[in-house]
Amino acid sequence: MEYKDYYQILGVERSASADDIKKAYRKLVRQYHPDVSKHKDATEKTKEINEAYDVLGDAEKRAAYDALGQGRRHGQDFQPPPDWGQQYDFGGAGGGSAEDIFADLFAHMGRGRRGGMGAGMGGMGGGGFQMRGEDIHAAIGIDLRDAYQGASRTISLRAGQQEKTLSVNIPKGVTPGQQLRLAGQGHPGMGGAGPGDLYLEIQFNQDPRYRVEGSSVYQNVPVAPWEAALGASIPVPTPAGTVEVTVPAGSQGGRKLRLKGRGIPSSQPGDLYLILDVVLPPATSDRARELYEQMARELAFNPRERASA
Repeated sequence: MEYKDYYQILGVERSASADDIKKAYRKLVRQYHPDVSKHKDATEKTKEINEAYDVLGDAEKRAAYDALGQGRRHGQDFQPPPDWGQQYDFGGAGGGSAEDIFADLFAHMGRGRRGGMGAGMGGMGGGGFQMRGEDIHAAIGIDLRDAYQGASRTISLRAGQQEKTLSVNIPKGVTPGQQLRLAGQGHPGMGGAGPGDLYLEIQFNQDPRYRVEGSSVYQNVPVAPWEAALGASIPVPTPAGTVEVTVPAGSQGGRKLRLKGRGIPSSQPGDLYLILDVVLPPATSDRARELYEQMARELAFNPRERASA
């Protein structure tokens, strides 16, 4: 008889963990399952993959298989030693010859196992293989304004063998990293099992005007020196529209003005922080230079003294 290297069939190392073996199995059975695969030998390949997993996915059978196959290569002519397998009983073959045990290990895989495996993957549906479709995880970029107002987007994705175009509603109040779940829009299931879901992670498009932390928004606001020094009421365009803001007299650059509840309108609305940025007018004209010279003479202001105090 021919030795079958189940580790090679599943594409894993002999030292692979049970979880690695399960992941490799699920990936391969999706790839070659006759319901979705165009591979000409899909049925035989799926049978081979299931056979390999039924042994390597069971701790006792894997131990017996490892003991039996030490130093063997896939496809090599194989005759089990006559005293092998006396400690194992696979499906009632215990007490028989080594060949009986070997044949039972290969020909009667997973008796009493398939029901449990199928239940974990969606049930067997009358003895056929079933597996719920895998979820799809993707990112979707939106503008900050979309988080304030809500929006709709059209996306294209591939699920199984199909290209899909979906219209996605972006609800008002979403925050960076939040995931939107679209039920049933993931990869198709197998053997009549349901499809997986689509999870879209919200990412905000870069905008130099804003910085977002959770549901709070930070925005730089340029102000003239006299607005900062004397105080002023100025219009400020924000993601939610233009608001009238009072700049307190004596403000310095970097001062934060908090507009409570004006951040992203999530279930717990954040705040909008306006950071004042004092912008000096350029001295590009004679009159502008005269004014700066007059300020230098009359104000006697030295900003470095304040910084070192």
